[in-house]
Amino acid sequence: MSAKPQSKSGRPPAANGDTAALAAAIRNGDRSALARAITLIESKRADHRHAAAELIQHLLPATGHSRRIGITGVPGVGKSTLIDMLGLQLTGAGHRLAVLAVDPSSSRTGGSILGDKTRMARLAADPNAFIRPSPSSGTLGGVAAKTRETMLLCEAAGFDVIIVETVGIGQSETAVADMVDFFLVLMLPGAGDELQGLKKGVIEIADMIAVNKADGDGKARAGAAAAEYRAALNIMTPTSPSWSPPVITVSGQSGDGLDELWRRVEEHREKLTLSGEFDDRRRSQGVKWMWAMLDERLTAVLRDNAEIRRRLQELEAGVRAGEIAPALAVDEIAALLSV
Repeated sequence: MSAKPQSKSGRPPAANGDTAALAAAIRNGDRSALARAITLIESKRADHRHAAAELIQHLLPATGHSRRIGITGVPGVGKSTLIDMLGLQLTGAGHRLAVLAVDPSSSRTGGSILGDKTRMARLAADPNAFIRPSPSSGTLGGVAAKTRETMLLCEAAGFDVIIVETVGIGQSETAVADMVDFFLVLMLPGAGDELQGLKKGVIEIADMIAVNKADGDGKARAGAAAAEYRAALNIMTPTSPSWSPPVITVSGQSGDGLDELWRRVEEHREKLTLSGEFDDRRRSQGVKWMWAMLDERLTAVLRDNAEIRRRLQELEAGVRAGEIAPALAVDEIAALLSV
């Protein structure tokens, strides 16, 4: 992966410049300005965080208009192939699409964005599409905070459909579901095996289940799997009184079923808008964003303050040795934060 762009002072672009000017460039659709802004919000430096917050505040009136869609599924389910095909259909219909790839393990693996761009080769070359990894900062709190900020930047830049793709393992699904309007869970044909590989909790927060690879020899198996998922959903309580999650079959390879998939996304928005749930959900997401950023900021204090970090190591050693009660250690850490 190429190095992040830096200014001559070694600081992320616009960190010490006019955030209003950068905001204006983003609203005008300047993709290089958008990339610089995302680099800015990725920074962990306090002055850069302040500049990023100012930038988001400048752009806030230009946000909120997009369709925000989360897509998850176990590795190998065909998320990237499906997004590539769906994205081309959407841009062909006049939409501008941003794809944010979330991987909480990226701090260990070095990220997967180059792989994503290879798998979405046609979409990556589309001038009306933008593909970007969403920085995790090594924590789910970081996933939530940085992805939300990146999503707002993309909205301000004129992208009216935002797809957040999660790796489909760990706890990232809940974090992503809490920041999107529509949460799609992709499944493979062979429901019995797949139900074992995906937690029930992910099914419970799904706004729709799509059984992928419903083509060729897999078409009949996909139909059977879809029937099993419909039966499973019948015994679950929907998250919304206005929406019962449908189960459909699709093929990311051939494009079959993608028209229905998008129709369901639009239908979901219409129903929740009429009931008032859509606006309520967006407001609740803003509050969750605030708490996610607060958690990240408090963690940063623990990490960045040398004195607190030293005492943390001492307390951890004491707890490990059985000499200090965990509750007492937490009380002391809390006292350090309150100074």
